[in-house]
Amino acid sequence: MSNFFRFTLRRPLLALALPTALALSACSGQETASAAMEAAPAEIGRYNEGRNFYGVISIPPGAETLYLSGAGAQPKADGSWGSMEEQAIDIFTTYKATLESMGWSLEDVVQVRVFAVAGEDGVLDFAGFNTGYQQFFGSDINPMKPVRSFVQVAALVREGWLAEVEIRAARVPE
Repeated sequence: MSNFFRFTLRRPLLALALPTALALSACSGQETASAAMEAAPAEIGRYNEGRNFYGVISIPPGAETLYLSGAGAQPKADGSWGSMEEQAIDIFTTYKATLESMGWSLEDVVQVRVFAVAGEDGVLDFAGFNTGYQQFFGSDINPMKPVRSFVQVAALVREGWLAEVEIRAARVPE
């Protein structure tokens, strides 16, 4: 038998064998993934602790997650917006109430992303933001700290805002 015929006869066998092998390996992978999920720690891992945030947070399989859209401060009664510190306090007070109304807490927050602009003086008040932020994270009231990004941007959607914050929360079901 020539090589051409041997190859031609083997082709249909390969066509049948390949999907079977792939299906079996997929089943094996599912079993391995299931075993890994069962063996996974039932807690959120927090690593590389910094002053105001962790460098890494790992969420285990099966954890519940909650994503809250970006929010900024509300204007005061007199129409002014307040300092960066005041705006940070207002933002996190609002998030705290929102989370609690849904059965979550600030202790469940695993990520904070901040977009901030300079004030009228042209200076970004990073220290002011941190002073407000520290009342809610890494404090006696809430020792938990999320991972955090703080990004200076040219402008925010709403005039008067000095910061817009979005958060992610996660928790392991009991």
